[in-house]
Amino acid sequence: MEGSPIPVLTVPTAPYEDQRPTGGGGLRRPTGLFEGQRNYLPNFIQSVLSSIDLRDRQGCTMVVGSDGRYFSRAATEIVVQMAAANGIGRLIIGQNGILSTPAVSCIIRKIKAAGGIILTASHCPGGPGGEFGVKFNVANGGPAPDVVSDKIYQISKTIEEYAICPDLRIDLSRLGRQEFDLENKFKPFRVMGPYVRKVLCDELGAPANSAINCVPLEDFGGQHPDPNLTYATTLLEAMKGGEYGFGAAFDADGDRYMILGQNGFFVSPSDSLAVIAANLSCIPYFRQIGVRGFGRSMPTSTALDRVAKSMKVPVYETPAGWRFFSNLMDSGRCSLCGEESFGTGSDHLREKDGLWAVLVWLSIIAARKQGVEEIVRDHWAKYGRHYFCRFDYEGLEPKTTYYIMRDLEALVTDKSFIGQQFAVGSQVYSVAKTDSFEYVDPVDGTVTKKQGLRIIFSDASRLVFRLSSSSGVRATIRLYAESYERDPSGHDQEPQQLQGSSSRWRICHRSRATLRSLVTLSWLVIHSPHEPQEDGTCNWKCTMSWEEESLRCPGSEVQASSCCQNGPTCDTLQSKHGFYLWNGKDHEHTSLTKVKHLYLILAKKPRSKS
Repeated sequence: MEGSPIPVLTVPTAPYEDQRPTGGGGLRRPTGLFEGQRNYLPNFIQSVLSSIDLRDRQGCTMVVGSDGRYFSRAATEIVVQMAAANGIGRLIIGQNGILSTPAVSCIIRKIKAAGGIILTASHCPGGPGGEFGVKFNVANGGPAPDVVSDKIYQISKTIEEYAICPDLRIDLSRLGRQEFDLENKFKPFRVMGPYVRKVLCDELGAPANSAINCVPLEDFGGQHPDPNLTYATTLLEAMKGGEYGFGAAFDADGDRYMILGQNGFFVSPSDSLAVIAANLSCIPYFRQIGVRGFGRSMPTSTALDRVAKSMKVPVYETPAGWRFFSNLMDSGRCSLCGEESFGTGSDHLREKDGLWAVLVWLSIIAARKQGVEEIVRDHWAKYGRHYFCRFDYEGLEPKTTYYIMRDLEALVTDKSFIGQQFAVGSQVYSVAKTDSFEYVDPVDGTVTKKQGLRIIFSDASRLVFRLSSSSGVRATIRLYAESYERDPSGHDQEPQQLQGSSSRWRICHRSRATLRSLVTLSWLVIHSPHEPQEDGTCNWKCTMSWEEESLRCPGSEVQASSCCQNGPTCDTLQSKHGFYLWNGKDHEHTSLTKVKHLYLILAKKPRSKS
């Protein structure tokens, strides 16, 4: 017991209108908003705690963790002070406040806690100029479902006060048990420590110097915490040397991962998920309980579907967001789930778990006595290869994205769009199916609408357009392209990375060169008139205004006021409004500068009679 009883205070406050959690991602905002806006963090924490029924809250156990980013320590202290004031009986906290997202999920399930609060913005940058986030996981260990998130949001809009114990201080660096006596009832804290080094080095015997960047830093050492080829260049270059046979990268809170093989062989997240699914017999857990089914987010490539078909188990296609998998796993329908955004997990938790996925890969390597590349190429030979890439257009105004997606939905869901053909170079794509994806939960019948626009072509290629708000107050439009190659002779082509412009276009996965056609086609679709030409193809012309932002289509760098040197001619119209007319058919070399709205005025371009 430390000192005399600590008082509980009630502090008046006023609500904010922007504290709606974004599904499984929780509340993500610029760090400065949490740090500098009066009561911004306490308001949301109180809303989270108040969403738990009072009878369940009093004396319960909760888990608190963070990814160690800037402002995490101060925020953890606030969470502790408010949890105590709201009657939480015990907190399990990571040493220095650090616990990965999958670790929080595991602890919640293991000790049957009421839930957990995770201070993370996942793969978003940290630091004073970066982003911060608060995520709430419920009693099953998974992200708060929509009904809970909606409840939190409703509370946040009417909040008038919050409870806190401002004099409560704990030593987050000290392992062990810390007890405090409050003016209301409050029970002990326990603190748990780091585990990556413990598991890979201490338990599995990997050399200590093989685990790098393991010291938590508030700004992540100036590095981006997203584990992909763009940001893990140090690991990629080390693997390219050929000295190492296996490489893995994790994000800040441990729920995302990336796998590299010898000579820098990259395993895409969709391929990784499919390979794990096809080799679950290498894992004792699954040999004992069997495989019930698989789950993937809709944008994730359909590589998993082919494995599921061969194993004669169901595969569930859900919206993006791990919370949709929780119901499937709770009901015993799903054993393995994954997303194209480097997340994989199984029914042992209700979160994606990067370290678990890496351990599974090591188990597969040990069981098959093959290297990473050999395992993946054997998989392609059996199931075919799914080439896949993703573009992110980031930092958009929400109003802008609303108009983009509204008009695009009207175009692709029009019945006349089915059967249209689009010529891109020597390839002709025929539209077989389009829809605005909606998900009906097979467990409780909940319907989730408008989860992305899908265009599926007759050759099984796909284009997906999806709006994401996971980056905070600004919005992101994600474009996904997928192409299937069954012929083994097409599996050995060296993947090429599509080029992007400024930091706003980020290529998240490697893609085969032929994916250029699909990405070019995505622009053709966006700009397409509703009526095809006599031969079924669409020639098109678009007008785009610019003012503030910047955007570049895949290809070489060309100024908007000039014509393309390596492709079709570009027409330029000078006017006081700065309109730029672009003939984009078979176009891979155009740059558009200072685009304010990706809002297109469509018109048919007369076909040449030559």
